[in-house]
Amino acid sequence: SFVEFSLPHVHGLPPGVESTSEVPIDKVPYLKRAYDKLRDPLTDFLKNSNVNWIIHDFAPYWLPGIAAPLGVNLVFFSIFNASTFAFLGPPSALLCDRRKRPEDFTVVPEWIDYPCNNIAFKLHEMVNHQQCMDDDVSDFQRMGRLIQGCQFVTMRTCFEFERDAIKLLIKLYQKPLVPVGLLPPLLSLPSNEDNKWEAIKSWLDSEGEKSVLYIALGSEVNLSEESMHQLAFGIEKSNLPFIWVVRNRPVGEGQMNDIIPPGFEKRVSNRGLVLRDWAPQLRILAHSSVGGFLTHCGWSSIIEALKYGRALILFSGASSDQGLNARLLHGKKVGLEIERNEVDGSFTSDLVAATIRRVMVEPEGEVFRANAWAMREIFGNEDLSNNYLNEFTRFIEEFSTSACHY
Repeated sequence: SFVEFSLPHVHGLPPGVESTSEVPIDKVPYLKRAYDKLRDPLTDFLKNSNVNWIIHDFAPYWLPGIAAPLGVNLVFFSIFNASTFAFLGPPSALLCDRRKRPEDFTVVPEWIDYPCNNIAFKLHEMVNHQQCMDDDVSDFQRMGRLIQGCQFVTMRTCFEFERDAIKLLIKLYQKPLVPVGLLPPLLSLPSNEDNKWEAIKSWLDSEGEKSVLYIALGSEVNLSEESMHQLAFGIEKSNLPFIWVVRNRPVGEGQMNDIIPPGFEKRVSNRGLVLRDWAPQLRILAHSSVGGFLTHCGWSSIIEALKYGRALILFSGASSDQGLNARLLHGKKVGLEIERNEVDGSFTSDLVAATIRRVMVEPEGEVFRANAWAMREIFGNEDLSNNYLNEFTRFIEEFSTSACHY
């Protein structure tokens, strides 16, 4: 049974807000401070419970201090992949704040012991991400304390895709890392409420196999009007059929600002669909008419795309792990990153169009299309995913303190 903990209110956090998708990036630190106020109620709960294990994310840096005296085991679980954590490094590097300036994160760290195709942040990505950092306790300090204090680590990855990064992390952490697998989502059966999908499916059915580009930038990426216009003009110049999921920007109480260029939808109406706010992404990616995905490089979206072998046009959302994911997938040649100014993240519509066409239709893009299609054997393999889940379960069931010396 579930036990509810209400998120405490802190000054600066709008009432009722409980997730990063509900606030601008510069308000995210207030969410972390609110989360930290759960320490006392959680401690009281644990003292009177028979909880043996807590599976937690990067935020509750205070958890080892209350779990250890009570004999509660901890599992650090990240929805990020192993390459991201390999870049971040061992707890000692996370805790010492040796990398203080945004520029420090734009180079491959010295502990990477395998060819990684220059997986590092661009300057504009790190400058943007620092807006969501809490000045009191950085994300890196939170991760460092929790990796040190947990019994073992698990991540949404697998050896078949990231063997080198996983092996390095086991060495850096000096404790077990048990991948939980890629956890590819299952495609549910249509329901009676799927009228929106029926219209989309009808449109997709009329298009050729692997001809359609799908564009979605997640629920938390907010581009400037200029960037949205350049992206739109690039999509238009590509001359390919497309589906674009657009989130309107809030500009005031109850008001939304449509930042699609005026006249864009009319000009592309014969070959494109613009969907507002939400779309059945997994269903769209599963359709045989979709050939490519222009993505903000969130790990969940990448997993969904590669489950169906869709080639990637990589456009980092400039937050969290997205830039590192873009470099990782670019290096593995399952997609191509749109070239951008490293300082301010700006780009041109011509580069957008050229990258789309190269990945989707041009002969030199065949390597991306073939490699992405082959990834179905890993990302779409339900038996493989279930095996990792079973191994994770077994590890918890058979765990003893001696496992710490794994």
